[in-house]
Amino acid sequence: MPVKVSVIVPVYNPGIYIEDCISSLQRQSLPPDEFEVIFVDDGSTDETPARLDALAAEDPRMKVIHQENSGWSGKPRNVGIEASRGEFVMFVDNDDYLGDEALERMYDYGTANGADVVVGKMAGKNRGVPVELFRRNHPRATVENAPLIDSLTPHKMVRRAFLDRIGLRFPEGRRRLEDHVFIAEAYLRAENVSVLSDYVCYYHIRRDDGSNAGFERFDPVGYFTNLREALDVVEQYTEPGPVRDRLFRRWLRVEMVERLRARRLLNLPDDYRRELFGEIHEIVVERFGPGVAAGLQPTQQVIAALTAADRYDDVVAFAEWEAGVAPAAAPGDIEWRDGSLRIGFTAEYLSGGEPMLFPADAEAAPLTDVPKDVTEAVRWVASETAARFGQATADLLLRERTSAAQYFQPVEFTRETVPVGDGEEVRLVLRGTATVDPGVLPRDGAWDALVRVKSGGWTKECRLGPAPGEDRPTPPAGVVGDRPVLPYWTTPHGNLSLELGARGKRLGLGRVELGDVAVSDDRFRVLLPLHVTGDSQVRLRFVSSRRILETPGTLSPDAGRPGSVLEAALPEDLSDDVWRVAVCPNPGSDRARFAGLPFALRVGGGSVLVTPVPGPGVALRLARRARRVLGSARRKVNSRIRNGGR
Repeated sequence: MPVKVSVIVPVYNPGIYIEDCISSLQRQSLPPDEFEVIFVDDGSTDETPARLDALAAEDPRMKVIHQENSGWSGKPRNVGIEASRGEFVMFVDNDDYLGDEALERMYDYGTANGADVVVGKMAGKNRGVPVELFRRNHPRATVENAPLIDSLTPHKMVRRAFLDRIGLRFPEGRRRLEDHVFIAEAYLRAENVSVLSDYVCYYHIRRDDGSNAGFERFDPVGYFTNLREALDVVEQYTEPGPVRDRLFRRWLRVEMVERLRARRLLNLPDDYRRELFGEIHEIVVERFGPGVAAGLQPTQQVIAALTAADRYDDVVAFAEWEAGVAPAAAPGDIEWRDGSLRIGFTAEYLSGGEPMLFPADAEAAPLTDVPKDVTEAVRWVASETAARFGQATADLLLRERTSAAQYFQPVEFTRETVPVGDGEEVRLVLRGTATVDPGVLPRDGAWDALVRVKSGGWTKECRLGPAPGEDRPTPPAGVVGDRPVLPYWTTPHGNLSLELGARGKRLGLGRVELGDVAVSDDRFRVLLPLHVTGDSQVRLRFVSSRRILETPGTLSPDAGRPGSVLEAALPEDLSDDVWRVAVCPNPGSDRARFAGLPFALRVGGGSVLVTPVPGPGVALRLARRARRVLGSARRKVNSRIRNGGR
């Protein structure tokens, strides 16, 4: 079989962090004879070379090339390209990993759309990744119709024949932003770029030891010298005008203005941030015309203007003000409707912990002159933010806790100006309702609700919460398809989260009261605090001291109240005894688990009574107490031994 994809992994002293990368490559759904992995060891001095050689000896898909240290990732990637046999090459860093179906999905999507470059959805674990780019699939993306320029890391799948045709390779040597130069040219010269957003293909990891190359403090002079090379690529393949300005704006915004904002600037030592500011000032004046900064958001325009004017002290003062600006999102009504969870919320920006205030009569006005001081800058930002409030947006995202993968949920929202005091100032409030269909979320686990607020010069995310008041009602758990879903407020912060595939007591079935249970004519009926969309089959389990019986049942929506009705026939051989009861709401699923109900059936003398679940017997209670005493004594003895008998 021809090789479809060659995965190229530059390697340098990753230690244990390469193991997740290796495991994810071995789990790929693409057939083993249709892809290869080329590890290019760039002179590692740890145990990695031996680890890779052993891996290659046991797995024919894995190949290892050893070379002297070249100083950065460009040369190892180029060596991997030359050694590759695949129709496409995929670049993966040694401390990141892939989704299990990444290669298969990206290859199929790229070939279906004739793409030279395939960009797969990314999730960032403790590091930022593009968000807007992955709002939806883009089968035919360009730098003009999609925010491709937001994603300049090398973690893409690229057609090998395209690289050879245009002679594209990575810049080599110890240098920064070699990926920007490579990817920018690939975007601008590709016949088509496809963006796959409905599956997380790439997990971008920040290492616990903080030693990712991208997080090391850099030399500003060298960094911005390398950045100019990326700008040269844009100038070479675009004409002067709006498209070039929009592309340049990405580097001005991300690599310059964002480095001079709020805590990111203030947390740097003063001597280093002065050097950083000086290099940014030089490149802004040298390379960017007025059309570049004009397309920025208000706060970004202010920083760009102050930087171009060489006003370092005012940039720091503006950062100190902006450090107190943060979004807040409060939950509203949350309810089940037609198998989806509808989540209401309000969101706005705070300054110093209080709602931000804006002029009620604001009108848009271009920033024609550099603000004379920070007070004037803040006043202009407030006025522009209010004047542009019609462009403000609010989104609700669900983020899977272990992988950090984020998914946009459908949202309807309105914008509301709320007068304050005498009416000369207003609050800018976004009111939204998100519709969450748990059936489309890709995996079980904990999902945290976040609200993404875009207004004026800020695009920030915050958790949805805290829930106001300790008695805020929590919607019941639900079963959607074969998946139990539990909404809940986190402890202690009171933010909204969902647990998909919730089991046992987490389903909230412990809230069933004895009055919700009825037994008559050998039938069994229970009102459950569990949302369902229609009639479904469940499984009941009856457990006595000697036997376990199971029987089918039906779970149906309760027309009279939120929740559902569980009905079943009692087993015919329910003998005289006390029977605990459990229910499995999704018996046909691989997620199937029984959840105990907080009552029992006492059978005897031809009658069936509903009683509380009996506690453990005397003998069992004594045994548990003895174990606790012995365990405590054992811990004390071990402690004395560790402390030398003291």
